[in-house]
Amino acid sequence: MMSPGTCIHKLLSCFPFLIVLTDLQYEGAECGIHAEVDRHLEMGKKLLAAGQLADALSHFHAAVDGDPDNYLAYYRRATVFLAMGKSKAALPDLSKVIELKPDFISARLQRGNILLKQGKLDEAEADFKKVLKSSPSQQDEKEAMTQLKRADELQRLITEARKAYSNKDFQTAAVLLDNILESCLWDSELRELRAECYIEQGDLGKAISDLKASTKLKSDNTQAFYKISRIYYQLGDHEMSLSEIRECLKLDQDNKQCFSHYKQVKKLSKQIESAEEHIRSGRYTDGISKYQSVMSTEPNVPYYTTHAKERICHCLSKSQQVREAINLCTEVLEKDPANINALKDRAEAYILDEQYEEAIKDYETAQQNSENDQQIREGLERAQRLLKQSKKKDYYKILGVKRNANKKEIIKAYRKLAQQWHPDNFPDEKEKKAAEKKFIDIAAAKEVLTDPEMRQKFDAGEDPLDPESQQGGGNPFRQWNTWQGFNPFGSGGPFNFKFNFN
Repeated sequence: MMSPGTCIHKLLSCFPFLIVLTDLQYEGAECGIHAEVDRHLEMGKKLLAAGQLADALSHFHAAVDGDPDNYLAYYRRATVFLAMGKSKAALPDLSKVIELKPDFISARLQRGNILLKQGKLDEAEADFKKVLKSSPSQQDEKEAMTQLKRADELQRLITEARKAYSNKDFQTAAVLLDNILESCLWDSELRELRAECYIEQGDLGKAISDLKASTKLKSDNTQAFYKISRIYYQLGDHEMSLSEIRECLKLDQDNKQCFSHYKQVKKLSKQIESAEEHIRSGRYTDGISKYQSVMSTEPNVPYYTTHAKERICHCLSKSQQVREAINLCTEVLEKDPANINALKDRAEAYILDEQYEEAIKDYETAQQNSENDQQIREGLERAQRLLKQSKKKDYYKILGVKRNANKKEIIKAYRKLAQQWHPDNFPDEKEKKAAEKKFIDIAAAKEVLTDPEMRQKFDAGEDPLDPESQQGGGNPFRQWNTWQGFNPFGSGGPFNFKFNFN
């Protein structure tokens, strides 16, 4: 019995044309593959020259797939990646080119430059030295020498920067890192080090910028996201803090540090949102309670304590708790004199307390810091009108009631004073005339303050019974006022001499 090898040998010896046919088929297939790869390379080259990078990349992908040992396909794909700003993707392709063709100087220079930008200086120096040993062109030799010297200088600067940082000389370290990162702009570690210098110097905006860049340069950089979230939290931007800490948890849902911070920020955010919802709905007592909870939740970050007090001051002012509002707003303004909201709320409380000159001062200070705020402008004008009005006739003072008195309190005060100053109580003619004048003022005050429309005008600084205060139209109470003929004891007036206190 013949062995399988003997059998195949006899078969091929009998049919030599089978060998020829097999070789031709293989060569034809190989030629077809090479032709297809060449076509992709040519098309990719044309599209790259035309700036159609995505289309060029597709053709170079196909060329690499068609011939995994074609160094030119890898090199051209790397070129497109670099043109698209994707140095991370270009680096493996350049390494593959060098593996397939070690004497390809352009690929080694390109890789050295990328490694230098990534801060991998030892590896970059190795590439530049190999270029210099491989008989390069004059231009390539010059570039390799320049970059090698730059890499050596960067090594020295990095050592100095780290030493300055260790010595807590953060300003010097930051200046050195500025110089280094002009060359090593893709080094995430150095960016994070500079961010730490910025944090120590209180320049948190620049720190955030560097840390955000680091999250893009380094995969799964949970620590950078955590630091960004902490900075936003310290600045009082709880919404951005929450957004950044969620990015950390997307990368690692089991990260204990990020999850602990997430719970804290989430709790605080919910309390602030709930408090603001209460305020929008006019439930000021509930708003105060929620902001007190905010201070309990985060007592260690000054921003949240100040913000909570500012918003509680607003609630107190809106709910007309005048003295409490003035005191709390003053406390906020002692720490933050330019706090616009606290200035506006204290001004409104001063108006309720009839301290118009103080209200004007607060509105003027607020206007200096926010010139285009219409609410401030209108508040200032109203306070000025009320001050002017207070020097003439103040219906609240006439009745002895507060500006926030309700209709029932106004009528009660009016009845008491009307009984006291009714002219029938004064037999002496001189006293009767004085009482009559007083009684007319009391009646006028009651008419204005029990009529919602007239009271609103008066609260805005306009006397609805004074023709000089009218901003247009007639005055339906013209015949009622003493300086306009108003006489509650005459015909047409609403009162009889024998007064009915209803």
